[in-house]
Amino acid sequence: MKKVFLCKEIEKDETRTALVPMDVKKLAAMGYELMVQSGAGASSGYSDEEYAAAGAKIVQAIEDGYAFADIVVRINKPESAAGLKRDTLHISSFDVFNEKPLLKEFAQAGVKLISLEMVPRTTLAQKMDIQSSQASLAGYYAVILAAARLPKIFPMMMTPSGTISPAKVFIIGVGVAGLQAIATAKRLGARVEAFDTRPVVEEQVKSLGAKFVKIDLGEMGQTEQGYAKELTPEQIKIQQNAQAKVCSQSDIVITTAKVFGRKAPLLVTRDMLAQMKAGSIVVDMAVSTGGNVEGSHPDEDVFTDNGVLIISGNTLERFVQRDASNMFSGNIFALLEHFWDNENKGLKVDISDEIMAGCLVVADGKVLRE
Repeated sequence: MKKVFLCKEIEKDETRTALVPMDVKKLAAMGYELMVQSGAGASSGYSDEEYAAAGAKIVQAIEDGYAFADIVVRINKPESAAGLKRDTLHISSFDVFNEKPLLKEFAQAGVKLISLEMVPRTTLAQKMDIQSSQASLAGYYAVILAAARLPKIFPMMMTPSGTISPAKVFIIGVGVAGLQAIATAKRLGARVEAFDTRPVVEEQVKSLGAKFVKIDLGEMGQTEQGYAKELTPEQIKIQQNAQAKVCSQSDIVITTAKVFGRKAPLLVTRDMLAQMKAGSIVVDMAVSTGGNVEGSHPDEDVFTDNGVLIISGNTLERFVQRDASNMFSGNIFALLEHFWDNENKGLKVDISDEIMAGCLVVADGKVLRE
């Protein structure tokens, strides 16, 4: 397996590309053959000419790429497996928990499938982890987006007219996105508080100069993959009550709490929003998986009756598509490099490797790990 095809994304709002010319050049030097669908990198600022100069052949039709490829790479899942050759290895994000019929279609078509969200969160696999690379950029942009809409500045400023107090920012969920949001808000001069159900992250919060809000939820922890464990309804209620006061005193609240493979927990209720000041902003970064904020909408921003703006934080990394593409491409390159078999000059699908065992979800005509 050494013929790689980069698809043009079909989602109308997708701005990223799965491989950039720099990594195409490196893959070609290793021995991979590259084909790129015309326009695949246009939204990220990469021209067909740059891909051609890096060693890729440019084609117009996706069917030509499918006919050529041993390996197909893209950002998002396709609408179907139609056109993909048997034994093709398809690599993309896939949302495997919610796409079981499509998984079965891939199995019936005899296509192998790597779901990038399923890459294990281990030290060795860190350079292939799209969840972390993209979430970091989304956390950064959530702060920038909120700062642009907030009717006051972030830093404290002493002027002849008086002193402007710093903006107060509250981050709920201290994963990769939350940590980057904390760091960005601090750089802009805000006073930052943060909460996470995992007490182990308190030290990380403090190291960034933020205050960790302590809420006693009883026994808590994290999964082997490093995700926060799902809360019980009773624990969610305790968390909501404790956070209400912090939210009411905040200018910006950013929620990042996703539960892997499940609906996002509701953390900011309408009652809590009603206690916030007019002009305050809430960014719901879990809006695509059900939302942390009551009343948030994945496709539009919403104003509450008391003047709080709820911003959709749906895939914010798409707003910084140049860097998001570079980082996603770096993840893909790392995966293709890791499984390159120099002796046989091709990619080896090796399920004895813990990384491949974790992210290969369809192979040999069946869905693995049902």
